Amino acid sequence: MAKDKIVLAYSGGLDTSVILTWLKETYDAEIITFTADIGQGEELDGLEEKALKTGATKVYIDDLQEEFARDFINPMFAAGALYEGQYLLGTSIARPLIAKRMVEIARAEGAFAIAHGATGKGNDQVRFELTAAALAPELSVIAPWRDEVFREQFPGRAEMIAYAEKHGINVTASAAKPYSTDRNLLHISFESGMLEDPWFDAAADSNKDMYVLSVDPQDAPDQAEYIELEFEKGLCVAVNGERMIPLRIMETLNEIGGKHGIGRVDMVENRFVGMKSRGVYETPGGTILFTAHRKMESLTMDREVMQIRDSLIPRYASLVYNGFWFAPERLAIQALVTESQKNVTGTVRLKLYKGNVQGAGVKSPVSLYNPHIATMEADPTKAYDQNDATGFIRLNALRLKVASGVHQNSQS
Repeated sequence: MAKDKIVLAYSGGLDTSVILTWLKETYDAEIITFTADIGQGEELDGLEEKALKTGATKVYIDDLQEEFARDFINPMFAAGALYEGQYLLGTSIARPLIAKRMVEIARAEGAFAIAHGATGKGNDQVRFELTAAALAPELSVIAPWRDEVFREQFPGRAEMIAYAEKHGINVTASAAKPYSTDRNLLHISFESGMLEDPWFDAAADSNKDMYVLSVDPQDAPDQAEYIELEFEKGLCVAVNGERMIPLRIMETLNEIGGKHGIGRVDMVENRFVGMKSRGVYETPGGTILFTAHRKMESLTMDREVMQIRDSLIPRYASLVYNGFWFAPERLAIQALVTESQKNVTGTVRLKLYKGNVQGAGVKSPVSLYNPHIATMEADPTKAYDQNDATGFIRLNALRLKVASGVHQNSQS
């Protein structure tokens, strides 16, 4: 009789290596591992061989970088998403793509479940499982860290290392990097370990070796660099005059931004499950793209449309952060975002210098800025009559005057 199959989100680290063997023993099932190549670089080297040696029946390592840039990063940036005013959602936006592909593999392989190594305290468990619920409600989800038996067997890393040694699982566990990382095309994150102390200075000179995608701003070039980004309907299509696919744009901006120490964020954020956590992020290319897009909108987007879209940014960012990428409300907001971006077309020039991104010019064939109307000199178009402002101010002041009179009378 054929064994049941489980598709496991696999990174090759200590946790998922142990989980692979544990699932195989506990469920007497074939374990199919899936790893999404979304820009981790050398972290994927030797992963297929390692998974097979650890006991995987089949290994998928799929290059999803272009899909990630085109169908996930692009629409999120068009929405101007920023979580709690700082976080550009680099980890959050990757999870629905990973879970989507896991579901596709599970269906193709006839698996009854997908499994992940996300902890019961974090956001990723929610993101993976809400995506699965939206796309494949018939699949079961196995989350070992929420299994009491698993937690009793592995109360700490020492027990996991001992289990790995017993089962011949090749893992490298070291105190050299006492923090966890998550890297993809958009960013890299650092959390746990010494970073759990919010007073710990992650920007200190002694911690320079922690960072991967960017130089320390104080070590960045002393000469500023100018860069031009071209947009069409809210999407960046060219850098410095060269048209590129979304993947290449992100790679180019990461390289340029990293050189100038751009995109470092150190914040305490609110997890969906209710606790606060501290995260340090590097998002060099994303920071450049976010800034340029906003400046392009300032020239081309109608004021009222912008206010409506901006009012939805906290909601949209929370939906991404909390794992509701495939929820109907996110799709509905995205439709509004797409409509709002139809005239966001033109070129933005930025100045990059020691961790800073400054606007250095913006132009568009559909600019809503009219220098003849905005000028402090005589308006040759006579489109604006300054006398009209008198009535405009009087009407807007009416409710303030009425309220003031009422309150003064009630206090006398």
